[in-house]
Amino acid sequence: MWFFGRKKATESADLSWLGTDMHSHLLPGIDDGSGNLATSLELIRGLHSLGYRKLITTPHIFWELYPNTPEIIAEKLDWLQKALQEEGIEIELKAAAEYFIDEHFEEALRNKKPLLPVSGNKVLVEFSMVTAPMDLQHVLFEMQIQQYQPIIAHPERYVYLAGRKEFFDELKEAGCLFQLNLLSLIGYYGKGVQELAEYLCKKNYYDFAGTDLHHERHIMALRKAASNGTLARLREAGVLKNAEL
Repeated sequence: MWFFGRKKATESADLSWLGTDMHSHLLPGIDDGSGNLATSLELIRGLHSLGYRKLITTPHIFWELYPNTPEIIAEKLDWLQKALQEEGIEIELKAAAEYFIDEHFEEALRNKKPLLPVSGNKVLVEFSMVTAPMDLQHVLFEMQIQQYQPIIAHPERYVYLAGRKEFFDELKEAGCLFQLNLLSLIGYYGKGVQELAEYLCKKNYYDFAGTDLHHERHIMALRKAASNGTLARLREAGVLKNAEL
C-alpha cells in the first residue's frame, strides 16, 4: 500500500493493545471521510496493519451537512462488510454514529428515536468547535434519562474551553465519558489541542481513544502517534477501555 511508509515504520507502529477503534469515518460516500469503496478498503487495510482487530466506524449525523439515518448507515455497512469478505481482510467491522448536538438531535431525543450506540448504551456525540450549546448539559442529561451514556468525542478539540477547565470536571462529574483523538497527542490539530489533550490525560479523564480516521494522511500520522510518550503512559495506567468494546 503506497501510503503506509517504509517497512521499518510499518513494523514499529503498533496499536494492537487498543484492540478496537471506536471513532472513524470509513463508510464510503456518506460524510467527509472515505469517498468510495476502494478508499475504504485501503484505509481499513491501514488500520489492520496498525494492529486493530475490530472497527466501530462512526459516520457523522449532522443534519445540515450529513443527514444520515440508521437505514443509510446500515446499507453502507453491509456493502463494505461484503467487500471486506471478498477481499479476504479479516477484521470485524460494525457501525454506530457520531451525533452532532443540534436541533435535529434534540428533536430525535424528544421523539425518543433510537440512537446508534458505539457499544451497549454508549453514544458518541460532538458539538460546535466554536462555542458550546447553551443547553448542552440539558441535552446530555436527557440522554442519560433515556438510558444512554454520552461519550464526548475529542474534548481536547474544544480549545475555547481551555480557559475554563472546570467545564470538563462538570462533564465527568455528570457521568460523561471522554474519547481522545490519537492524533491530538502529536499536534496534528495544533498546539492548543495538544496541550489540552495532555492536560486531560494527566487527569486520567479519557475512557477511550479513537483514530477519527478520514483519509490516508491520517494513517501516516497514526504511525507517529503510536510511539507517543503520553499514549504510552495511558497504556501503563490502564485507563483506556477500547478492548472492552
